[in-house]
Amino acid sequence: MSQRCQIFKLSGIRPYRTAATTSTQAVTARPYRFYHQNHSPPLTYPCTTRRTIQHMAPGDISKYLKQSHARVFENNKKWAEEKAAKDPHFFEKLQIGQNPDYLWIGCSDSRIPAEQITGLDPGEAFIHRNIANLVCNTDLNVMSVINYAVRHLRVKHIVVCGHYGCGGVKAALTPADLGLLNPWLRNIRDVYRLHEVELDALEDESKRYDRLVELNVIEQCRNIIKTAAVQKTFSENGYPIVHGWVFNFRDGLLTDLKIDFESVLAGIQKIYNLTDGK
Repeated sequence: MSQRCQIFKLSGIRPYRTAATTSTQAVTARPYRFYHQNHSPPLTYPCTTRRTIQHMAPGDISKYLKQSHARVFENNKKWAEEKAAKDPHFFEKLQIGQNPDYLWIGCSDSRIPAEQITGLDPGEAFIHRNIANLVCNTDLNVMSVINYAVRHLRVKHIVVCGHYGCGGVKAALTPADLGLLNPWLRNIRDVYRLHEVELDALEDESKRYDRLVELNVIEQCRNIIKTAAVQKTFSENGYPIVHGWVFNFRDGLLTDLKIDFESVLAGIQKIYNLTDGK
């Protein structure tokens, strides 16, 4: 399969004409038309790749930006109408408040919409995303999310979801100065350091890459279990439970890494016991 076909397969877009086969002059005369799985009628200019926009004339870029912006509001209106038609009280219930069972900590990658791949409805999952789904104890953002989700929303499950082919993990394997990303990616490099023997034993680079994705998820789960909010709430209520999952772009399926939460918790609390000795 060609690179261009792979792009369209992943994005759900079928090309009528493509930037790869059309000159800039032709774009002006006959604009692109793409069919998106979530949009009808089709956009004149696609929400696809940088490669596409690079082949557009300045005037066409302006039109594309306006249309891609308008598409969001068109889709929002369609979504609201469909929800109301299916359940006339949907938005009445939604505005009452949230009571999610899940805290989802995932990667910022735009191809992994948590609710869609899990079949969850609005209000069922509290979502936090960052590059490479990291949980760092110095990151006040994710620490605040965990504290609020556990102590106030009282979620029952905390999921760290990584994905194979993670750009953040790949960047961490790159011997280069990545500027502002260096301190963030160092957390992934630390995961490699902790599991260096296992990873270096894998001669196949792609398998080593995939395994680091999994180990990174596991280490972030351990970081969550080290928090006082999780330890104390579990001691008092028997929840939340922490899970590690990995999403696969090849088939759209989630893999459960089957973390033994209580066993990991017991091991962690030998050193990181924050339950006031309980």
